[in-house]
Amino acid sequence: MNQQPDGPVARFPSGAALGRTEGALNVWRGLPYALPPGGDLRWRPPVPVPDRADLFDATAFGLACPQPLRRRGSVYECHIEEKGDDCLNLNIWAPKDASDLPVFVWIHGGNLLRGAGSEALTDGAALARRGQVVVTINYRLNVHGYLAHPHLSAESPDGVSGNYGLLDQIAALQWVQRNIAAVGGDPDNVTVAGESAGALSVYYLLCAPAARGLFARAIAQSGHICSAQHLKEDRHGMGSGEAAGERLLAALGAISIDDLRRRDPQELSLAADAAGFAAQGVVDGLILPDQPLTLFRTGQTAPVPLLAGWNAREIPTLEFLRPPVPASPAEYERIIRARYGDLADRFLARYPADDPARSGDAAAGDALFGWTVLAAAKAQVANGRPAHVYFFDHGYPEADARDLHAFHAAELPYVFDTMRQSPPAWPKAPDTEEEAALTRIIGDYWTAFTRDGTPTAEGAPDWPPYADRGAILHIADRPLVRRDLFPGMYELVEEDFARRRATGTTPWNWLVGTAAPRPAGADART
Repeated sequence: MNQQPDGPVARFPSGAALGRTEGALNVWRGLPYALPPGGDLRWRPPVPVPDRADLFDATAFGLACPQPLRRRGSVYECHIEEKGDDCLNLNIWAPKDASDLPVFVWIHGGNLLRGAGSEALTDGAALARRGQVVVTINYRLNVHGYLAHPHLSAESPDGVSGNYGLLDQIAALQWVQRNIAAVGGDPDNVTVAGESAGALSVYYLLCAPAARGLFARAIAQSGHICSAQHLKEDRHGMGSGEAAGERLLAALGAISIDDLRRRDPQELSLAADAAGFAAQGVVDGLILPDQPLTLFRTGQTAPVPLLAGWNAREIPTLEFLRPPVPASPAEYERIIRARYGDLADRFLARYPADDPARSGDAAAGDALFGWTVLAAAKAQVANGRPAHVYFFDHGYPEADARDLHAFHAAELPYVFDTMRQSPPAWPKAPDTEEEAALTRIIGDYWTAFTRDGTPTAEGAPDWPPYADRGAILHIADRPLVRRDLFPGMYELVEEDFARRRATGTTPWNWLVGTAAPRPAGADART
């Protein structure tokens, strides 16, 4: 650029970048943190972008990573910027004249299949105006981010493959460590946060030795730490990551990894999704040394404070997680008794047969999301690490009329103050003082945790740590501290999951209620 720049210029160690001034903020978009992972770089660890001598134009969002489309009519359906290999970029919102401010790094959700740091629902402006530097990132998704295969493992100096999306997240955090001080962020005060697959990614980052020291706190909203595939071994009846990769290549008619490297990235993403490829981290002994649950319980995760929680009705908008709904209450009870055995009475007392669909949703939400949060919090406490737990149970007229009370991700517009820019099919909360107050309070809690690890909010109760007799912040119309939520829920799920884990061959990932695995020797009709 030859003329005088019309906008804020950040003098990053990696090279200067031109951004935009937007009210009280300076904003830089589409900053590359790694080279485009296409061609020969497809399915290799991210390669940092060389330092630049010229001024980079960071006034517009960069490409999103290749991904399948969201289901038409979904509450999550939204416009995603153009997609392509050159997608390893991040965005920054910083207050003008920022200096040594806490840094909030957001990892988007989307089942590790879709999403982008440019989504309007998680725009960082409102959080940044609270006095922090906000960063949102892109990372490789779907087959591009999580394919494991024997040939890829053979190419690797470490003998591993998969986890490329997780490596991208680590590379983005490394970029933040090196560069964020240039826009007033404190690299020693970074919080990594995410929802859904973003929260799963946060759990992975807590487990990954390569991420150690890159962040000081963690926030996980509606994530899970169920079992992960192992790279080379079939454990928990899940098959190995490499075997899943071999099946995918066969399904795509690919003769080699190099054949897939020559294919169009977006077409490859669509084809892998159509073939049923399930993106997930793999336990490779290096990036993920062991099962996340094992690492949490043995104190081998990053020794940082954790804020985690889940929502009242996670499953209605996540149809792929809904257990099969039997034709009648009697059939529901028959299946539950056959699959849960001596746990069936406790299960049916909590998830009764009179409404199999709603009970199935509740069981899946508790087991996948509620159990995860409590398991993580209990592990944190057992290892002397702080944990704060919330339960989001807030409803409003349009969501409740559609039977979507506190659905999966419903807390996001309250965290980011973005209800008016949520996706078209998203139930909109009314523009009332009560809604504005709850949005302010939730934003205050998250910002305070990012600042110093103690979530506080003006005009709201102090949020005790979970170590304080199992304290949970129950966020309904207003937050209340509770210690009597869900008696017996965690214990029931843990006992069921522990039995399955003990076999070493029984799946316990996603499978709950009528989807629970049949006991050995059970009649196929059960």
